Amino acid sequence: MYRPGSYSGSRTAAPKTDWWIVLCYLLLVFIGWTNIYASICNDVDISMLSWANRSGKQFIWIMTGIIFALLVTFVIPPRIYEPLAPFLYILALVLLVAVIFVGSSINGSHSWFKLGPVSFQPAELSKMTTALMLACIMSRGEFRMKGRDLWRTVAIIVLPMLIIVMEKETGSALVYLGFIFVLYREGLSGWLIALACLVILLFILTLIFSPAVSILILTGIISFFDSAINEKLKIWFPIAIPIVVGCCFVPEKALLSASCALAAAYFIYSLMRALRGARQQFRWMTIIVTVLSVLLVFSTNFIFNNVLKDYQRSRIEVLLGMKEDLSGAGYNVYQSKIAIGSGGFWGKGFCNGTQTPYGFVPEQSTDFIFCTIGEQWGFVGCVAVIALYLFLIIRIIRDSEQSREAFTRIYGYCVAGILFMHIFINIGMTLGLMPVIGIPLPFISYGGSSMWAFTVLLFIFVALYRNEKKYF
Repeated sequence: MYRPGSYSGSRTAAPKTDWWIVLCYLLLVFIGWTNIYASICNDVDISMLSWANRSGKQFIWIMTGIIFALLVTFVIPPRIYEPLAPFLYILALVLLVAVIFVGSSINGSHSWFKLGPVSFQPAELSKMTTALMLACIMSRGEFRMKGRDLWRTVAIIVLPMLIIVMEKETGSALVYLGFIFVLYREGLSGWLIALACLVILLFILTLIFSPAVSILILTGIISFFDSAINEKLKIWFPIAIPIVVGCCFVPEKALLSASCALAAAYFIYSLMRALRGARQQFRWMTIIVTVLSVLLVFSTNFIFNNVLKDYQRSRIEVLLGMKEDLSGAGYNVYQSKIAIGSGGFWGKGFCNGTQTPYGFVPEQSTDFIFCTIGEQWGFVGCVAVIALYLFLIIRIIRDSEQSREAFTRIYGYCVAGILFMHIFINIGMTLGLMPVIGIPLPFISYGGSSMWAFTVLLFIFVALYRNEKKYF
């Protein structure tokens, strides 16, 4: 979006499209289409273009997606997205709420609108509209990543997340955490991100080990950063010794008592230092973090047993190694790892697999499409797909940093964050590194709504960047 007088250098009239992004998109959708066919082909001769199977339907979604990409890039004027962002965001929220009452359930998820042969998921649209809304709000000249502006930004992200959770679409809600990269790029303190990581760490440690171990490790982490900031690292070593010894040898009840006593002692120490004015702001923050973290540790079991659903608990227990359920919650991941491992270095070849074409891996053309790639194209194929994704994300970030307009830069980072979270969670899920939460692999997994949503999401950025490049 060019504003007169904002650029005084030489410029040409012709816009310049980033064809590397377009090439990555075309390669990924082609890889997806062929592997969707590979996941269903067996001894029966099936046409790749037949509407009766998923590869034929995916071909239609790809062709219509390319039409959407052409319209977004070359027909629709990019300047309309900024003023339309609030209306599109509200529309997406209305659809998210409406689907709860009038939507259809597919695979236990009540988050779909059925329009004849086509099913549409508003959660896919919401990611794009949230990205546009964040770019609209955060690109204003008076925006600052603190106070009211920060809370408004957090609300824009959290509101659709909460509605999506009500639809039992936990996986889609987790994708919104990718927006934290945007917030960090625009000035969010790294300490807040570290705090979020601490919360996740304490939750996992409490489930796997015990509240005592979590409190000991919490005390060690906080005291280490406290000592590092005060340049007195020697203070941390007396804290580290009982952590190591306690976790290895002390009985559970004694360990819990000792850890609570140690945390209380450090809490009192921090309180006294804060009252005396020694690094007051940091001290008060330490006190608040300590109290909230201890409350989280002792509420973890309640949250796990009373808030999470049975299937969510089972998947987390299998992921963390708390139980083994190869015929139940762990079946998908177990079969997926067999498929990927059986592919070896070069893979078994196109349509020569056994695990995926014969249905041993459930959802092998949607959520578990990556195991089809691993079985039939091996380690080389997996690395090639990951490299394509990595190149695409890096290219988006590079273009975002070169943009003169804050709206384009922020939206580009939103796109990169969304793609990264989808790729990280989906591939981690098939490898057993993430819980099975059912989200598609961008441009590769079967599905019309996800194909269209990712295509429009990406090519809005292509259009915004293209509109800027014509002035360079």
